[in-house]
Amino acid sequence: MSCKILAINPGSTSTKIAVFDGEAQLFVKTIKHSTEELSQYSKIADQYEFRKQLILEELKLQGIALENIEVIIGRGGLVKPIPSGVYEINDLMLEHLKIGFSGQHASNLGGLIANSISQSIGIPKSYIADPVVVDELSDLARVSGHPLFERVSIFHALNQKAIARTYAKEHNENYEDLNLVVVHMGGGISVGAHKQGKVIDVNQALDGEGAFSPERSGTLPMNKLVDACFSGKYTLTQMKKMLMGEGGFVAYFGHNDAIKIEKDALAGDPKSILIEGAMAYQVAKEVGAASAVLKGEIDAILLTGGLAYGKPLVEAIKSYISWIAPIFVYPGEDEMKALALNALMVKNNVIEAKIYQ
Repeated sequence: MSCKILAINPGSTSTKIAVFDGEAQLFVKTIKHSTEELSQYSKIADQYEFRKQLILEELKLQGIALENIEVIIGRGGLVKPIPSGVYEINDLMLEHLKIGFSGQHASNLGGLIANSISQSIGIPKSYIADPVVVDELSDLARVSGHPLFERVSIFHALNQKAIARTYAKEHNENYEDLNLVVVHMGGGISVGAHKQGKVIDVNQALDGEGAFSPERSGTLPMNKLVDACFSGKYTLTQMKKMLMGEGGFVAYFGHNDAIKIEKDALAGDPKSILIEGAMAYQVAKEVGAASAVLKGEIDAILLTGGLAYGKPLVEAIKSYISWIAPIFVYPGEDEMKALALNALMVKNNVIEAKIYQ
């Protein structure tokens, strides 16, 4: 069934848009934003009109008529913790996106822009899908070991859920009937235990809990971390950057270029061999932990994200975990298609959009 869908995915320094006809992608464009352009705005929410106008100009330039668009879906931002699904954008969600209920990130603009464009062309409803704050944790998973520090769910929900559903479809299964371990490996790394359609445990990937990644330090030795915090050598901002943005590969090599590190490792560089091997080792440990959560009843392990293109890294991870369950690799992340497929499921009444409350 034909259905024209506009997907909007704002990032820190770019806004990605795509138009689909059903599952077929007709057009995709990444609109880059310079530091100078964005520095005019003190708050992320203030960028909304600027980014919206650029989207409208690009669609016009491509000859895409807004009146032909039937559904508009935006990347979900840092709203309140919610179960997985597609959500109709309402006044409460708009308020939470504007203030950044769970934090400030450019993805908060996705719902704001989707709603505005929808309203301007007479489409009564617009949507977001599987924001990073999707929370389906079991009660046991929330307990950290101290009541002041409850574990929370922030991870690559959109890609993890989309890849899980892709695997299920390829194997003529229902996602809701499967137990899966899904590993997203990009700038951050998240490992989710998917039990019959719900992610009952996952590392908090935004701050870098779990395995280290190209930009995040991962779980660190606690006493050494506390000592660094109170050493007087670092500010609060510096410590947070040490954990997220300047950790992992950036801390060890001064850059986050996984391809270069892979090439250097293949060329025999001892440090690159060690650090890339350590990342594979830590990812495998997280997979083992997620497998224990599922009590060993696992249909498949799915590896996805940009780092899944790296064959040496993938093979190293496989060498640790191949005994657990069959492994399937889905390199990259197609967030635009994931958004479109979620919108299409609502449009075709395969699923019902949820109410944000």
